[in-house]
Parts: sequence; structure tokens; C-alpha cells
Amino acid sequence: MEKIAFNFNKRTALVTGGAQGFGLDIAKRFLKSGAKVIIWDIDSEMLKKAIKNINDPNLTSNIIDVSNYKEVESCINDITKNSNIDILINNAGITGPTMALWEYDIEMWKKVVDINLMGTFNCCRAIVPNMIKNNYGRIVNVASVAGKDGNANASAYSVGKAGAIGLTKSLGKELANKNIAVNAITPAGAKTRILDQMTKEHVQRMLSKVPRGRFLEVEEFTSLVCWLSSEENTFSTAAVFDISGGRSTY
Repeated sequence: MEKIAFNFNKRTALVTGGAQGFGLDIAKRFLKSGAKVIIWDIDSEMLKKAIKNINDPNLTSNIIDVSNYKEVESCINDITKNSNIDILINNAGITGPTMALWEYDIEMWKKVVDINLMGTFNCCRAIVPNMIKNNYGRIVNVASVAGKDGNANASAYSVGKAGAIGLTKSLGKELANKNIAVNAITPAGAKTRILDQMTKEHVQRMLSKVPRGRFLEVEEFTSLVCWLSSEENTFSTAAVFDISGGRSTY
């Protein structure tokens, strides 16, 4: 299938969790569409590999822990000295272990929520002032159907993603009188390395809930991200866009 062309010329996009999976595919599509792209990831080896494989002068990277606000703020301040950030894709996330809530390690539970929810908050808090100053911005928060439905044995992940959905609705309304759109996407399971963090039983249970009968393809997800990140999206904000193969219908 031929991909729809998007125009991101003269735009700078920041993609968190950009060294692999959804984030890397989004970065590649943005680059092909004319954007300058900055990818953040905590995995230095994956970042080096991504930069080397893509080999594009318009691609740069930073090793960042999005759950650490001081790291996020410092890097954003450095970037915005010389460039605006027009597009933010909050994609960084982890699933955490698959286990019942009453057995969940407390520190691990906090870590999952810190990355999936606080990481999204930290990036938005640091970047939004630059978007307000320039009266332009597109923010896409990568949530999950788990944040809408709740997944058994994945309470921390479900809570973090539900929080990201609530954040999206609130921030989208706060910025609705400006040329800044804030939306969330709730994908079902996709063929990325995040599946490796789950048990086979949990993965199969997820797949059984999808009427399409298959996992989401990364390219399908990227296409939706691109539209929400483009100038064509002039009206939708504070919304949640489902891409779950029919699993969630609300």
C-alpha cells in the first residue's frame, strides 16, 4: 500500500522512546517527510544503532530518562536555544512484569507509572511553553487500550496509560485557544519488542480480544501519528484515537 505523503518541512519533532519500535518508525517517517527529528531513549546502544542505520544529518539523539524532570528540562532548554520544538511524540514506555496487583513489587509499580505517566507529564511541562511562545504545536501521547479497558495482571501499565489519557484531555483543553493540538492514541498490541516483556499467555490473551484477529502493524500506527502531528489536523484536540482492531469501541 502506498503511503500518504505528509509535509513536515521546516518542522522539528521530538520522539521519546525513539530508538526502536513505534518511536523509530515514526522518526523515519518524519525524516522522509522533511522534518528534523530528535530521538530520546534511555538505551544508549539502541540509540547508536538507530543513528548509524538511518544515517541522516537531520536526525539527532539524546540519552534521556523521561521520568527525570531535571534531565528533560535541561535538554529541552539546550534544544530551544537554537530551535523550536513543533511536534512532541510521547512514546517512551515500559509494560513492567505480568502479575497480580497484590503481588506487584512496589518499587517496580512506581517505576512503570513514573515512565508511562510522569514521563509524559515531564515532557509536556518542559516543551509546551516553547509551543505557546510560537503559537504552534502538535503533541501525540502514546497511550494504550489497557488505559481504557484495564488489563488483568498489568495494573501499573494500565494505570500509567489511563493517566496519560486523562492528561491529554486536560492539556488539550488548556491549549484549545492556541494553535496547539494534544491528542492520544490507544493502540492494541503490536509487533514490537515490548511484547518480549510479557508472558506468552498474556500476549495470547491480548490477541484473543482483537476482532481483527492480528496484531497492529507498526506502519499502521505511524500513519495515524503523522496525521495527528500534521498541519492538516486543525480541529481535533483533547481526543483519544483508537487503533485497536475493534477491541475498544468507545
